[in-house]
Amino acid sequence: MAIVYPPLSDEAWPEEIADMRDDFVGRLNVYRVMAHHPALVRAWADFRNHVVLNNALGQQRSEVVILRTGYRMNAPYEWNHHVSRARACGIQDDRIETIRGATETMNAEDAVLARAVDALIDEKRLPEETHVELSTLVGKQGVFDVIATVGLYSILACIVRSFNTPLDADITRELLGSTMAMH
Repeated sequence: MAIVYPPLSDEAWPEEIADMRDDFVGRLNVYRVMAHHPALVRAWADFRNHVVLNNALGQQRSEVVILRTGYRMNAPYEWNHHVSRARACGIQDDRIETIRGATETMNAEDAVLARAVDALIDEKRLPEETHVELSTLVGKQGVFDVIATVGLYSILACIVRSFNTPLDADITRELLGSTMAMH
């Protein structure tokens, strides 16, 4: 599949989002692809910042949700990026590996999060039992943040898969030869 909308270079960066080029938007290929639609990137920024930085889940739980979403959406770009981020927040490779497997192979907390992701992707809702166990684990705001995280990363998965977004060079180097990499 050809790259339909390649990541924009600094030279091709749209003037209307010039202030965002040195922020998270300019650092990742997925956002450099989204920069083909400057108004979307501008609207996206606050939602992304909440989901990624200011959620009620905490960093490790958030990464589990993102990894499971990337895996379930068959989005190697997202999976590979978040293997790196998960490692950076202290999640070991053996735990990361379980996230792409059956929930029975995961620790109890990860299994609750993965069942929620799976239900949202498969059923587009949280069944009552899943909602109860998730809210017990993460609270009411955490439930909303799990749903928002799955939503945001499902959209990103659609973007990177639709436009064959290339993996960023630093992540490619980090995961070279790693069994954690998804292709």
